[in-house]
Amino acid sequence: MSNLIEINHAVFVRAAPEVVYDAFTTSDGLDGWFTSGAQVDPRPGGEICFRWVDWGPDRVTGEDGGPVLEAQAPSCLIFQWYPDNPTYPTTVEIKFQSAVDKDGTPGTIVRLREYGYQDTPAGLKACIDCAAGWGEALTLLKFYVEHNIQY
Repeated sequence: MSNLIEINHAVFVRAAPEVVYDAFTTSDGLDGWFTSGAQVDPRPGGEICFRWVDWGPDRVTGEDGGPVLEAQAPSCLIFQWYPDNPTYPTTVEIKFQSAVDKDGTPGTIVRLREYGYQDTPAGLKACIDCAAGWGEALTLLKFYVEHNIQY
């Protein structure tokens, strides 16, 4: 897989960047819409740990995480984790940009980019699985922040 192949998603959330950033960079925020028992130290050198217990229709239980490389509230979070193989990380960059939708409603565009998958069958499968997973995750984030719909 070339370095040009990466996961990219974007979603508009009707809330201020500070609110959306906190939903992604605090344990309580993540546990509201995505995880069970997450831990986040949102500063360079900190750690992020996602934990899932009986999550989704397949009732997945597991955890993943890694170092926080960059955290600039409320505009940017960059971390690494190990979705394919514990011997190499991928990098996840999340940008939170103040914006207005076509109707003039203020909010935040969340742009997620993940890269670094190895060019192997397992790496390609992990990339495809994470691409679908991040799309679902950003939809859950939107529902949680806009409507307080919790997982």
